[in-house]
Amino acid sequence: MKFSIDVLGVFLKIVIRVNRDTFAPLVVSTLFILLTSILAHCARRLVQNIVKDPFVRLLFEEAIAAAELCGCCFELIVVADNFGVATYAVYLFALTIWWSLNWGEATACPYTHIEDVIEGRGDVRKAILKTWAELGGGMLVFKYVQMYWALEISDTHKDKAVEDCSADLQVPVLYGALVEGIATCLCRLASRALGDLNPRFATAIDAFIGTSLVVAAFDYSGGYFNPVLATSLKAGCHGHSLSEFATVYWAGACAGSIVSVYLYKLPTIQEYIRGTTEVNGDSIWAGKED
Repeated sequence: MKFSIDVLGVFLKIVIRVNRDTFAPLVVSTLFILLTSILAHCARRLVQNIVKDPFVRLLFEEAIAAAELCGCCFELIVVADNFGVATYAVYLFALTIWWSLNWGEATACPYTHIEDVIEGRGDVRKAILKTWAELGGGMLVFKYVQMYWALEISDTHKDKAVEDCSADLQVPVLYGALVEGIATCLCRLASRALGDLNPRFATAIDAFIGTSLVVAAFDYSGGYFNPVLATSLKAGCHGHSLSEFATVYWAGACAGSIVSVYLYKLPTIQEYIRGTTEVNGDSIWAGKED
């Protein structure tokens, strides 16, 4: 805990010493994302050292992962609005790799628990508890983000702490649900395939696919593909009702995830996966010689 406070103190000293008018807004956003990641990393290590019960520890890790995800993505909205989708994509790609390497068993995403229930790796009670932990972390982190935005260190944060949010949904509700559902399905299929194929750069490939799909959906539904993330960032915003929001970001994403479970079991896909792992292809495949 002391280390986290020291990190925050050093961070604020660096920021305050720089003239507000000349401090690059993108650097302000970058430092905030780095700070959020460091604090989450410290909190995760603290939980791992203190909490002994594996399931309770996982609940805390899910809450921390969700808080880190949503906290960073709040700032990524600022990056996208002011520096473009390409810059946003670069940051998201790097963060996705970081999260994959540091979250362990945590996913910060409810439909992964639904997949576990369908495939017999988990039960409904645990899935609900994990989802509540993620929602708690995702919703509480806004106070932390709001505190930072209220400092208005950069012009890009001016009035951000108090302004009303607007929906990202730019298409009819059913179209938005289809976009979220299809993209989520493709993301989950890619992740499953990469898990089975085990290519050398699986994490980077998975991050690239996910980021590409987010960018593709950005101007339609916002490209959230995660009900907790969407709830933290956009629930209650102007532009859609709560029922419309639930249809797009909860029903759409969860349906896409569930469909991916059954699609992946199709003989055609399984034959392709088995055939790929048996053939010595390009050098990206783990354990293969060039």
